[in-house]
Amino acid sequence: MQSFKSQESPVTEKSYTRGDWQGGYQSLTQEFDYWIDDIEGEIPRELQGTLFRNGPGLLDVNGQLLHHPFDGDGIISKITFTNGRAHFRNRFVRTTGYLAEQKAGKILYRGTFGTQKPGGWLANIFDFRLKNIANTNVIYWGGKLLALWEGSEAYRLDPYTLETLGNEYFNGALSAGEAFAAHPRLEKNCDQDGGAPCLVNFSIKPGLSTRITIFELNPAGEIVRQHAYKVPGFSFIHDFVITRNYCIFFQNPVTFNPIPFALGIRAAGECIKFQPNQPTQILIIPRFPKEGQEKIKILETQSGFVFHHVNAFEVGEEVLVDSICYQDLSKIEPKSDFRQVDFEALSPGQLWRFYLNLKDGTVRRELIDGRCCEFPSIHPANVGHPYRYLYIAAAHAETGNAPLQALLKIDLKSGERQLWSAAPRGFVGEPIFVPRPGSEKEHDGWVLALVYDAAHHRSDLVILDASDFSKGVMARLHLKHHIPYGLHGSFTCDVFGEI
Repeated sequence: MQSFKSQESPVTEKSYTRGDWQGGYQSLTQEFDYWIDDIEGEIPRELQGTLFRNGPGLLDVNGQLLHHPFDGDGIISKITFTNGRAHFRNRFVRTTGYLAEQKAGKILYRGTFGTQKPGGWLANIFDFRLKNIANTNVIYWGGKLLALWEGSEAYRLDPYTLETLGNEYFNGALSAGEAFAAHPRLEKNCDQDGGAPCLVNFSIKPGLSTRITIFELNPAGEIVRQHAYKVPGFSFIHDFVITRNYCIFFQNPVTFNPIPFALGIRAAGECIKFQPNQPTQILIIPRFPKEGQEKIKILETQSGFVFHHVNAFEVGEEVLVDSICYQDLSKIEPKSDFRQVDFEALSPGQLWRFYLNLKDGTVRRELIDGRCCEFPSIHPANVGHPYRYLYIAAAHAETGNAPLQALLKIDLKSGERQLWSAAPRGFVGEPIFVPRPGSEKEHDGWVLALVYDAAHHRSDLVILDASDFSKGVMARLHLKHHIPYGLHGSFTCDVFGEI
């Protein structure tokens, strides 16, 4: 069975050096609070609100290096826009594990993706505790700012000060330790709720079979619908998509061998093995199940691996899903150094569209764009609905695998592409599309993204006109420091900061 195939990569001059890229993987130990005064260009005065970002802030604990960046403690960065000015604040999420390790001055927990406690297998054997690092996403919903990590419960923060307030259990709907995933989907107009906004999220409890629980929250932050399902086999699912009527999950073809983990020989992530000869399963789950309706429909497609999806929507008997797909899952090897990654040896993530036929159970797919890309963003009003424009972090070159150094705009209707690149010494994170207030045009707004500037070892926030990248950068806000490469974030029109 064929897997997702990458385009052949011609030999081209690199747009980066590994040394420059490595600079963004240094810990940030300081917490800041200041107005951003070093600005090129001008911040649009209509841009009012708060950008929140999350990601691993520590890549070591008192000099003891982490084996993988995804094991790093979460640090929240907040940039508040008001009256043409911007204010920056950042703060670590004071999780139980973070506080304990900072007090001890050493690693006390095993990390999901490879970090082990010092002392070899004897120090790690039968220790199944995993630190909630709260490092993957941050959202403001129902009057609460939540730092998310898919392995456990959310942490609630003060949106003004970023002070950690404790775990969030949604009025007792979740129990201690129950996961609340890091990729919620916000539907602006939910038919089931009379057109009111609805936040949809899930949790995964893997094992010999996997339990998937779906939560739907109203604008007050209350869980109003909750359904649990069991699917066969071990599931490694990071993201999902929604339509008006369905939640869709891609169950990647992997297996998990718990024995090396239990014996302290390997971390959990090192015990996952990709199965290239097995199909990727697509789970289609009704959001509002009716009496007698099939609970889960499982379709199959070619083997491949998906971390992130762009969007999904329904067209007649079909569900269309746009996703970033990899030919396989790169193995995490013990004692390897992620800072020495050989980009050229790995297959790139590429943008594909899947057509899921609900009537006959078939799946067909087509490549939308072969450029190496990740971290997609669209107009928030189009989540779960047909859409035209998407924005995504991408490699500078059209072919091959490389660090993300550019922002790519794709017009799915005309096929037009626009690329803004920070190469050779800039490395970009996830773009966030922010609609212009009052506008009904899908691409009328701004794209915000953090860029690591290796030349100055600092991060910049760049603001682009989402309707036309050819205009260049509208404003580049130079921070006083770098922010380690992050994961996900969100924008709210609420202003949480100095005015």
